[in-house]
Amino acid sequence: MRLSDRLTAERGTHYLPGLQALVRFPLEQSRRDRAAGLRIATFISGYPGSPLAGYDLALSRIPELLIDHDVTFLPAGNEELAATAHMGTQMLDDHPHSSWDGVTSIWYGKGPGVDRTADVFKHANMAGTSAHGGVIAIAGDDHVSKSSTAAHQSDHIFKACGMPVFFPSSVQDILDMGLHAFAMSRFAGVWSGMKTIQEIVESTSSVFVDPDRVDIVIPTDFMMPDGGLHIRWPDAPLEQEARLMDHKWYAALAYVRANKLNHNVISGPNDRYGIMASGKAYNDTRQALHDLGLDDDRCRQLGIRLHKVNVV
Repeated sequence: MRLSDRLTAERGTHYLPGLQALVRFPLEQSRRDRAAGLRIATFISGYPGSPLAGYDLALSRIPELLIDHDVTFLPAGNEELAATAHMGTQMLDDHPHSSWDGVTSIWYGKGPGVDRTADVFKHANMAGTSAHGGVIAIAGDDHVSKSSTAAHQSDHIFKACGMPVFFPSSVQDILDMGLHAFAMSRFAGVWSGMKTIQEIVESTSSVFVDPDRVDIVIPTDFMMPDGGLHIRWPDAPLEQEARLMDHKWYAALAYVRANKLNHNVISGPNDRYGIMASGKAYNDTRQALHDLGLDDDRCRQLGIRLHKVNVV
C-alpha cells in the first residue's frame, strides 16, 4: 500500500509502520479540529537525522495530502531555528490572523539536537502555547549509539526545560499519545516532549485508526489562575517562570490524571509488589512476565501490580 493510501485509510484496523504513525497523527489532529469547527493549520519543522532519518522523507512524499490538511512542512537549517519558528506559531492570540484560529506545531530532531536546542525549549516553554495551538517536540533517541556519535536520551533535557515527556510503547501509542500531547499542550500551556526510539519507530504493527478514538477529558480538579496559562505579550520573565512552576506543571499533572495516561494495567486488592515501566521497557516487562508464566490473573493472585507510565 502506498504511503498516501495508508494515511488516508478509513476508520478501522490497518498495518502501519511507526514512522508513518508519526506522519499520520498530525493529520488526525487536523481532522479532529475541522470536525470541531476550528481553522487550525499545522507547521512541521526540524533537523533531519537518525533515528528519525526517514521522517522528513516521508513528509516530502505526500505534498498533496499535506496541502489538503493545511500542513506546512519546512526542514530547518538547524534545530534552534526550527524551535524558534515553532515558538512564533503560538502568537496568533496576540496577533490574530484572518484565516486561522491557531497553529499546531511539531519539532523533530535526534537526541544531540535536543541538547543544543535546550535554550530555545526553555524560553519557548516558559512563554507558552496558544489555546488552539500546541507544540510537540519529537526526539529520536539512540540509547546504544547505533547511529550517533554518543549514546543519548532526551528525558532529562526535556525535564530540565520544564516539558512533560510522552514515551510511546507501540505504534498505536504514537497515534494516541500524539493527540494527547497536543491536547495537554493546549490545556496546560506547555510544550509537550515526545521520546521515540528505534525499536518502536521502526516497528510495524496493526493499529486501529480513527480520529475519534482518543477521548480527550478536560480536568475538573485544576483551578485556572487569573489570566490563564497561555502565551501573552508583554510577559515578564519572572512572571513566566512563576506561571510554569506554580500552575502549568500542575495543569499537566491534572491532565495526566483525568485521562489516566499513567495507569495500572494489572492490579488487585492484595497487591504487595509494584512494577513501573514505560516505553519499550513496558513491552519487555510484559514479555518477561509472560516468559515466567505470569499472566494477568496469576499476577493478581500473587499480588503483583503493573503500572504503565505513558508520561514519564
